[in-house]
Amino acid sequence: MSFSDPVVVWAIIGLVLILAEIILPGGIVILLGSACIVVSSLLWGGIVEGISQSLTVWFITSIVLLLGFRGLTQKMIGGDSHVDNTDEAIDIFGQVAEVRENIGPGEKQGRIHFQGSDWPAVADGTVIEAGEVVRIICQQNIAFVVERNEEKD
Repeated sequence: MSFSDPVVVWAIIGLVLILAEIILPGGIVILLGSACIVVSSLLWGGIVEGISQSLTVWFITSIVLLLGFRGLTQKMIGGDSHVDNTDEAIDIFGQVAEVRENIGPGEKQGRIHFQGSDWPAVADGTVIEAGEVVRIICQQNIAFVVERNEEKD
């Protein structure tokens, strides 16, 4: 057998792709390499002949393997994945801010300084003076709902 033999070429490509899974984790490259091994086996058995049949079988086998075994390989091999918090309300709850403009009385909006910007804020109806530190409860539209910060940080 020589390196120009299609059986050997497909087998070598398959082995290289399977070994590349070490560098490129995620479970996709190993399935593409497995499809190459399937094509090599079919070429060796005489079931497939020629480059067009080989590529067609490789495409179909790759799709079948990816759809059928992607979840399994992802569980076995893993990969890099990280899911950040997508609920911003949880991130701002309990954060402290400084009052820039008086808040209240009643539902009168004031302004707070939070994360480098000034934001409109409302409270529970009491007056909160400028310069006081408040704790954020939640956000209503663009305005924050705040309360006096009873803790001394």
